[in-house]
Amino acid sequence: MKILVFGLGYVGLANAILLSQSNEVIGIETDQNKIDLINEKKSPLSDEMIITYLKEKNLNLLATRDYQKHLLDSELAIIAVPTNYDEDTKYFDTSFVDDVIANIKKVNKDLPILIKSTIPVGYTESQREKYNCENIIFSPEFLREGKALYDSLNPSRIIVGDNSKSGQEIAELYKNEAKNNPEVLFMDSTEAEAVKLFANTYLAMRVSYFNELDTFAEMKGLSTKDIIMGVSTDPRIGNYYNNPSFGYGGYCLPKDSKQLYANFENVPNAMFSAVIDANQIRKDYISDRILRDNPQTVGIYRLVMKKDSDNFRKSAIFDVISNIKDKSEVIIYEPNVDDEYFEGLKVVNDLDKFKNSDIIVANRLDEELRDVVEKVYTRDIFNKDW
Repeated sequence: MKILVFGLGYVGLANAILLSQSNEVIGIETDQNKIDLINEKKSPLSDEMIITYLKEKNLNLLATRDYQKHLLDSELAIIAVPTNYDEDTKYFDTSFVDDVIANIKKVNKDLPILIKSTIPVGYTESQREKYNCENIIFSPEFLREGKALYDSLNPSRIIVGDNSKSGQEIAELYKNEAKNNPEVLFMDSTEAEAVKLFANTYLAMRVSYFNELDTFAEMKGLSTKDIIMGVSTDPRIGNYYNNPSFGYGGYCLPKDSKQLYANFENVPNAMFSAVIDANQIRKDYISDRILRDNPQTVGIYRLVMKKDSDNFRKSAIFDVISNIKDKSEVIIYEPNVDDEYFEGLKVVNDLDKFKNSDIIVANRLDEELRDVVEKVYTRDIFNKDW
């Protein structure tokens, strides 16, 4: 099968690599640097398995800007372009997805389209009505940054928002590449869209729960670790996704929780606005705690959310920095930033010089900070991402 994948970020590139093991895949991307790296079998992303597969596997994968000549002889188009949340409209900006669908339909209206981008509830049905077709299908992704290809190869489940022959063929396409034996769930597109938003909002809620537990314990002088272990050994709760942080961030959880809350207009609710508010309260608390001893210099150790990631889009630390930068000098240690300044803040990537900060703020503790651990402020209780 010849497959087009529009957008080669974490979701798109993981899908492209996954499917190019057994199919011809054309990855469509506007960033020429990404295109060149992928065609040189090098990863533009920090993901160990993506790096390994590009380098070592015999993949039938080509990255290019030119999609027009491939539209007529392709059998499936996958859309994995960004859908950022617009704070003004309280809605996902689906313009990139809109444009890709429109461009495909102009040339080949019969080409099945699989949307992997996160979209508002009801979007797929609206596009089907707009183009008077049934061949636009949504299937949510549940990938972690830094482990996107691993999660694609070992999916927790496969959900397809279509129970027709096309939907079943898509499910089979992905199941054939899975290393495990994932459950396959078929449902209508609108329910599938809701699954993605509810799933990510639950994760945001769980992060906020353990963060507020940690705030309580720290303010009361109690052991966060003991309380979390006592709570998490209940099998109904589980000992996972329970490591406190400075707040949930990244590309998905903040925007998906806000989009879900926006979809609750005229629906009785209380929990989802509380999840969003709790995250801001946590970041404000962390900011106040950092400033408690009036440090002259605050060193921010890493902007990335996770240890094995190179992506710091929407990282929770940015709100903390915004809260404290007018009260103390803030410097940043982030090897992924090559410039001398980042958003007006000095970057000090000489670790020894950086360690001279009065307080070092680390969302996740790293071994290279052990020699100055007495000046490190972190809420990393279990030394793991989640």
